[in-house]
Parts: sequence; structure tokens; C-alpha cells
Amino acid sequence: MIDAIYWENEAVVILDQNKLPGRVEYIRCEEHHALAHAIRILQVRGAPLIGVTAAYGLALAVIKYRGSRSDLKAYYDEAEQLFASTRPTAVNLFWAITRMRGVFDRLADQDVEQIGAALLNEAQAMFVEDQNINISIGNYGQTLLPKNARVLTICNAGALATCGYGTALGVIRSAQQQGKISQVWACETRPVLQGARLTVWELMQDNIPVKLITDSMAAYVMGQKELDAVIVGADRIAANGDTANKIGTYGLAVLAAYHQIPFYVAAPMSTVDLSISSGEQIPIEERNHDEVRRMRGEYITVPEVEVFNPAFDVTPQALIKAIITEKGIVTPPFFTK
Repeated sequence: MIDAIYWENEAVVILDQNKLPGRVEYIRCEEHHALAHAIRILQVRGAPLIGVTAAYGLALAVIKYRGSRSDLKAYYDEAEQLFASTRPTAVNLFWAITRMRGVFDRLADQDVEQIGAALLNEAQAMFVEDQNINISIGNYGQTLLPKNARVLTICNAGALATCGYGTALGVIRSAQQQGKISQVWACETRPVLQGARLTVWELMQDNIPVKLITDSMAAYVMGQKELDAVIVGADRIAANGDTANKIGTYGLAVLAAYHQIPFYVAAPMSTVDLSISSGEQIPIEERNHDEVRRMRGEYITVPEVEVFNPAFDVTPQALIKAIITEKGIVTPPFFTK
């Protein structure tokens, strides 16, 4: 199992995903500001992992707090807001913050050391829960795949995006254990190349057959009848099933519908946001324009060109055949209140 994050001697250690696949390098974060920065610059990424990282960060903030007891709440509020500002689309982040706030408020009369220990216990519980959730998602999802399945995915929804095993890649891992996987097609996932850098690396670590394609090749692969299913992760799912995921996902769903290929979303229930009725209400993060202008530090276009760089798009629920969760497989009408 790939360790993307772990707690060690009053610090959070993270795998720097910006260095993969060239280098496997871990960073020791001894204060919560460093963890928030790691989330913001994609050293840590993937909705479930972002949530658990924020939980560890809030625990770390209190454990390292050295101010007066009377100022603790204001300090915690500030730390909470710091994490909330890092990645607005991934609802798991806000789910984790809310859960940690419940622990903090419940122990408001306790001393700082007790609060810090309780927050750390909660973060570690969330870590273990996420691993178990992903295995359940994988076990449910693999039942949807035929023998000798050929599956396409985009971005990285694997062990690197979670606390282990993965969501979309968790389904693929479970199917591989059943001898069902013939081929995985990995879209490179422009502009940051999470598919090329992370998904390919992760699958090859597990000896799962994978072929890399550019995002624009997906239609051709589908037209050649080389696919049995598309499986993607999610960063936020509205009550009606509309799903925000990495930019390019919506296009794959449209192509899959045209070619009559089932399109599945794999995500934990913590990704479902019942407070919003449809995808129109999901905030879409726009990232630094140089992610598009440059590749691996080098400009690939005119440096002054204007850029539009949304990190996510929203796939309408009508294009989604099923959503695979740890509770089971959900089909339309999904989570309608």
C-alpha cells in the first residue's frame, strides 16, 4: 500500500506528489501552515486525502499551540479558515473541518493538551475509516465489471488521492483481484498530468496493465470498441447526482453516452453534498494560469497569452449510470432529498 500521509512524532509526513513519478520524496510538516500550503500547491491532492490532511492539520495546530488558553478558540478559528480556503470544490475538506469542529467544541472546557490529543485521535480514526471505505467501494464496484474488462479513467482517484486503496482505482484494484481487468486506459489529464504522472505510476506499482493516452484520444479508443466502462472519482456530488470531478470528466461522460459505454462514479458518502440540489451550485476552482502555459517549468506557449484554467467540471446526473459508495451502488434518482 502506498503511504500518502502519516503521523510521526508531532508532525505530519506527506508524500510530495508533485515530484512523482521521478522521485518518491516525503516532506515532514511540523506546523499546520505547511500542510495548508501543501494542499494548495497539490503536494497533497484528491478529495478524501485533502479532508484527512486538513484534519491532521487542525490537530497539529492545537498540539503545537503555545499561546494562552483564552486565545485558543480564536487561534483554532483562524487555522480552520486557513484550511477552508485551500481548495473550494472538494467537499470532503469541509466535511472533515466540520467533524473536527465538533470535537473541538465538545471539549471546549478541557485543557489544550487534552483537546489536541482528542483531535489527533479523530484525525487518525478518519484515516482508518477512509481505508476501509475505499475497500468497500472497490468490492461493490467490481461487481459492475465484466470479465476481461477494459476500463478508462481520468486524473488519479487511487491510493495517492486517499488514505490508501483508492476510489475509482479501488474498483480497478478489487476487479484485478478477481481476475477481471484486461486493460486500464489512463487519460493523461491536462494540465497537471495527474493521470500520466500518478495513475500510471500507481497501477504499474501493482502490476495492473495500463496504457497511457492523451485526453483527446479517448473518443478514438471508444470508437474502436476498446472500452467496457469508464470509472472516475469525484470531488463533490450534488443531491441529484450531478458530479464535480477533474476537468475533462464531463467530456468523457458525453463520449461514453454516445458510444453506449457505462459511466460510473466511485466516491465515499462524505463526497455527497446534500445541501445543494444540483451541480449548478458547486463552486469551481480556477487555478494558476501558468499550469496551462507551462509544463514542468517550461513555457509551451506565448507567455502572455490569456488562459482559462478551471480545475473541475460538472457531469450531469443523466450521463451517470451509477455512483459507487461504501454503502452500495446507487442508481438514479441518486440522493434526491
